[in-house]
Amino acid sequence: MVGTIRFPHLGITLPYVIRSVNIFGFEIACYGMVLAAAMVAGILLVMKIAEQTGQSRDDYFDLGMTAILAAVICARIYYVAFSWDYYSSHIKEIFNLRGGGLAIYGGIAGGAAAAAVFSRIRKMSFLQAADTIVPALALGQMIGRWGNFFNREAFGGYTDNLFAMQLPAGDVRASEITREMSEHMQKIGDVLYVQVHPTFLYESLWNLGVFLILMFLTFRIRSASRGTAALWYLLLYGTGRFWIEGLRTDQLLLTGTSIPVSQLLSAVLAAAAAVCLVIKRITRNTAAVKGTKEYESKRDTGGKD
Repeated sequence: MVGTIRFPHLGITLPYVIRSVNIFGFEIACYGMVLAAAMVAGILLVMKIAEQTGQSRDDYFDLGMTAILAAVICARIYYVAFSWDYYSSHIKEIFNLRGGGLAIYGGIAGGAAAAAVFSRIRKMSFLQAADTIVPALALGQMIGRWGNFFNREAFGGYTDNLFAMQLPAGDVRASEITREMSEHMQKIGDVLYVQVHPTFLYESLWNLGVFLILMFLTFRIRSASRGTAALWYLLLYGTGRFWIEGLRTDQLLLTGTSIPVSQLLSAVLAAAAAVCLVIKRITRNTAAVKGTKEYESKRDTGGKD
């Protein structure tokens, strides 16, 4: 039956997964509801972290609302820009968010730019704000990926691994069905199914791990190490996304090439973050050694210079 989603090796069959609900005559996409839930969870968490770290909850509520607006706009711009072959002929579709089409890296860029401007206006530390925000960002991404589940999108190529997911071929975009997927289609009843990597699930689980690590770091980073949690986010998320993006069949490609733009960006951000973390560690260790030597020198001279 169309609408069914199966995980055959896990023995899970979901008979009918809805795409939307009708409330008082208004059709509301599950994708949008999941994203809304992710945003609310993110704002509530960032306000809680702000409170626990001695910062203003109100500042972070205002920052969260501002950053979310900028993130949604920029996520859409990023997606449309790298799908321009389609949208150049379907201009009206640019404004149709109900069917999906938000790219997380565009959202991160927009949110970061909004946070930088907001921090300057409110006279907040941008690095401290970034450290405060990234656990909530990881939580929001973990939840938000399930919007792709309801939309039957952001999946990978054919696989027969433990987590393999089966989708009715008629429920997915024809452009995302590869030759290998076509060769391994299975007919169950009267419905043809493609069997794919559930990359939305992989990324959601990866983001859960990133979220837990960032929550651990958030309450153990001294003020002198501001920006460390944000760098760890870029390293961890970028590493996972680099792998997962390579599995997907709906990659956004760098214009004029066959290079997945999000995979390239993931590699660059993860590598840059790793270098910055090493530099911060060396700088901190050097400062600690210097401080120890100065203390021992003063102690040996009786505190006289």
